[in-house]
Order: sequence, then C-alpha cells, then structure tokens
Amino acid sequence: MIERIGQLFITGFEGEFPPDDFLEFYVSENIGGIILFEEQCTPNSRAEEIIRKINSVSRGRVSFFAVDQEGGRVCRLRGAPAEYLSAREYGEKGDTELFEEHFTRSAYYLNSLGINLLLAPVADLALNPQNTCLEGRTFGRSASHVIPFIEKAVKICNKVGLLSCLKHFPGLGAATNDPHIEMAVADFDLQTFLNREALTFKAGIDAGTDMVMTTHMILSQIDDNPATISNVIVEQFLRKRLEFDGIVITDDLLMKGIRQLGGYGEKSMAAFKAGHDLLLFGENYKATMEAVKYFKEEYRRGMVDDKKLQSSLNRISGIKSKIALPVT
Repeated sequence: MIERIGQLFITGFEGEFPPDDFLEFYVSENIGGIILFEEQCTPNSRAEEIIRKINSVSRGRVSFFAVDQEGGRVCRLRGAPAEYLSAREYGEKGDTELFEEHFTRSAYYLNSLGINLLLAPVADLALNPQNTCLEGRTFGRSASHVIPFIEKAVKICNKVGLLSCLKHFPGLGAATNDPHIEMAVADFDLQTFLNREALTFKAGIDAGTDMVMTTHMILSQIDDNPATISNVIVEQFLRKRLEFDGIVITDDLLMKGIRQLGGYGEKSMAAFKAGHDLLLFGENYKATMEAVKYFKEEYRRGMVDDKKLQSSLNRISGIKSKIALPVT
C-alpha cells in the first residue's frame, strides 16, 4: 500500500502554472489531488489549462481538482458565471431560489472546466460578531435558517457531478481567533453542539455531501487537542454521532494556527491517526513532499495502521469513482 500513500494528499503550488518539479512529484508520488488558488484561476481558462496538463501526465489516474468557491470574498474564479454573492447576502435576503439559480450556474461552469471538488458550502453559524475569519461566509445565525441553503448546495453539486465539502467541523462560528493566524478556541459543550452546530452538518450529510472539512480549533470543554488531531471530534462526533462515512479532510495544514503541532509530516500523521482521510496542503508543495516522505518512513517503521490506511484509500477511490471522466 505504500505506493498509494500519496493518494491521501491534496496539494497546491505557487505561481500561474505548475513547475516541472511539482509535476514530477505529483506523478511519481501518486498524489491524490490539487487545489487551485486565484492566481491559477485568473483568467478562468488558466484553471482548465492546468487541469488538462495534470491529466496529460497522470497516466490515466483520476485526480481531485479542488477550489474554494464559496461566493463573495472567497471566490478563486472571478466574473460570471463562476462568481456569485456571499453566503451572508443570500441569508439576509432569505432567498433560497436566488441562491439556487446562482449556485447552479456556477457549479455547472466549474464542472465544465474540469474542477470536480468544491470546498463548500460553509455550514458554520454566524455566532460571534468578532469572528473575522467567517465574515460574510455564513448564511446566518440559526440552524433553521442555514439548513435550506446547505441542502440546496449539496443537492445541486450531486446533480451536476461536482463533489461537495461541508466546512468547518465541528463549527467555527463561536470562535474568535482566525486559524489562519492562531489556534481557534471555543468553549461550547457536547449538548450545545448537538443542539446547534451539529444540525447544519447533519443536514448536509443527510443531503449527500461527499466530504467534511475539519478546522484548527480546540473545544476546550471536550478535548485538549484541536479538531485537526482529535479522535474525539472526528471519530466520536462526526463518524458515530452524525453517522458520516464519507471523506474527512483537514483544513490547510500550512496554516499558522497549528504551527505548534510539529513539522509537516508530524501534523499529517497525527491528523491521519485522528481519523482524517485526506490531508490538505496549500501552495507550498515542498511541505507536501516533506510530509509524504515522513508518512512513508512511518509506514515502513510499522507506525501506520494498515486497516485504517486501507479504509481511507477505499473511501478515496470510492468517491473518485463518482467523478466524471477527466478533461482531455
């Protein structure tokens, strides 16, 4: 299974086009997917060109091609038909039909470019006005208001053939700190979670989402470990209580909020052991190289549970079987 370990990773790169050493790494290590940022999506045709290039060297393997296209300020692809309003704007209007129209148009367009994984919708609740990380990115404060938007987004993705990913589990809305900068912390307990945050994520799961992304946040009343490396959050909350058997993906492991968790390899291994299937790195593919090397060394030392690894690889290959044929 060691030759398939790269499937656990999604990575990006800096610059407009993938450099040769990135492509060599991507192919030789059988990396699972690529995340595109605004620089690689401006103009939109550049994203399609990159996807074609990756597919041309990938020897027939199916790759994840992921983007954060949430609407509003978090849009990697700009302009019509890809770009749409922020979640907050739709939520304030209370107009699910307008959202459905705009989101459907965007989803079909992304899919036409070869993008197959949408890192959205945001299932968080707007609970803390000091939370700058989520500013404009949530549909509202109450689960009952947010759920119709989440359900529509997931169902539209399923119809279009675009994989969806709920975020940021177990709910970033009550936190103050931005995990891009420092570890987020929230103090809600299990019962509060079940009555509040769990409702939006469960609605998205029941609607058929393919993935759930965790966040770099500590729930101080529940676990001293952040969700990124918390078996309690991933296995007990998400897998067992919410009955999610799809792919669990980390948020970007390059974020400053988890710098105290060690090197790139150590973070990856800890996240995997906590129950994650996919390990996401942003634009620093050299960090991904380091993490893959570390992971393989740990595997050779017998530090990776074969059953857990096979389970994650099965989930990944199963989800990839849903993706349409690659753009050629």
